[in-house]
Amino acid sequence: MIDDLDRIMAVMQDAFDPHWGEAWNRRQVESSLVTPTTHYRLLDATGETPAEGVDAAAFAMVRAAPGEEELLLIAVHPDLRGRGLAGRLIERLSEDARARGAERLFLEMRENNPAETVYRRYGFEPIGRRPKYYTDGNGDKIDAITFAKSL
Repeated sequence: MIDDLDRIMAVMQDAFDPHWGEAWNRRQVESSLVTPTTHYRLLDATGETPAEGVDAAAFAMVRAAPGEEELLLIAVHPDLRGRGLAGRLIERLSEDARARGAERLFLEMRENNPAETVYRRYGFEPIGRRPKYYTDGNGDKIDAITFAKSL
């Protein structure tokens, strides 16, 4: 797991713009990964599970609950965006969640997140809003949008 934690953190460091404060620190990720209801996927640059010692190009983490799962984090290294890796992760996470008995997959994102296009392309639909939930690097408040996808 330490090798995977290192690979997750390497992608996270490059993928999340510090202005938005969305990246998790190592301790947060590690604490989540030791929880039995948290699952993750890594992909290499070809969209496959990376072999031991091979860098990850993308990762995603979900938290399972009875009948549903929540996408906690998803990230693709900036140099490898536009290759379908995020979509591949969503497809694999959806398959994994179905296999664990989930009927729906949820996620929450800030209103102006450009990843919304990818989420919608893979079946997520908005179901709710949290006004002024996020704060950006300038102190501005941004709404959160909750999305769900039927599995």
